[in-house]
Amino acid sequence: MDTYKIVRHYFHGSRKRTIESGLSLEQAQAHCQSEETSSSTARTARAKAITRKHGPWFDGYQTERS
Repeated sequence: MDTYKIVRHYFHGSRKRTIESGLSLEQAQAHCQSEETSSSTARTARAKAITRKHGPWFDGYQTERS
């Protein structure tokens, strides 16, 4: 069974960062469907602080290599 990781993509500098790993496909999809996983829709203080510090971003998922 494949596992997935959540990767945060930052628009400035093409930087990426893995923020969670070892997820099922359903868990990864559920994470990415949340409004809090994109700077354009997130409303929490934490997400807004990330945006102020790093600029626009979004979370995506991808298969982990075994």
